[in-house]
Amino acid sequence: MFILKIRGTGKIPDHIQIRDESFSLVAYFKITNSKTALARCNLLDKQDVILRIANGLEYGRMEKLEL
Repeated sequence: MFILKIRGTGKIPDHIQIRDESFSLVAYFKITNSKTALARCNLLDKQDVILRIANGLEYGRMEKLEL
């Protein structure tokens, strides 16, 4: 899996994308409201790890997500 942080503009907040090995979108959510999106894709138990990595990411940079 891969994680990507996207910078928001003005009224649009920052978002996180999680993509699988074939770069298909698995989850797309606001950093401030991640619980629902991660629950839908069965990653809620990894929420703390994902958010810690996401907060340290640079905008627009994709990183391998080892869960």
